[in-house]
Amino acid sequence: MYSRIMSTSTADRLVESTRELLWERGYVGTSPKAIQRHAGAGQGSMYHHFTGKPELALAAIRRTAEELWATAEGVLNSPGTPYERIAAYLLRERDVLRGCPVGRLTMDPDVIASEELRAPVDEMLDRLRERLAGIVEEGQEQGQFAPSLDAEEIAATIVATVQGGYVLARASGSPAAFDTGVRGLLALLAPLR
Repeated sequence: MYSRIMSTSTADRLVESTRELLWERGYVGTSPKAIQRHAGAGQGSMYHHFTGKPELALAAIRRTAEELWATAEGVLNSPGTPYERIAAYLLRERDVLRGCPVGRLTMDPDVIASEELRAPVDEMLDRLRERLAGIVEEGQEQGQFAPSLDAEEIAATIVATVQGGYVLARASGSPAAFDTGVRGLLALLAPLR
């Protein structure tokens, strides 16, 4: 039993270290040696749990996507009107200067070139857009949003504002750029009176 607990702990440390390094350095900049060093694990431990860097990166990307989805879903399922729930999603606490761990993967040529590594990122963003579109439709049914709005387009705009806000904040070195984009979108989405 003890060795199984240690084994799980090592695998988990490897995945968590890979997540962190992918966010900081990207796929190419994340070497197996760096992962092992960061996780405090030896080469034998890494290859005991994973066939190599691609399998470990896939586990890390999946975990990151699942975690971000759970966070988004928690906010979007909270009480409130559709507008309030969208606002809560847009205004939730983020480390905007660090960037989005999923969004940053879309700028990594090695991740995008691999269908397998790209799939969890694409699936998470699709689920997010679908969930946001459902909330916009709910708001339309309640008379909160104009019936002429295309819910899928608005959902894509929300996701694009968040991801673009990360880019603008990182480029300027200030979270103000992110905040400005979010406030602008919220003003455009303000409920009909």
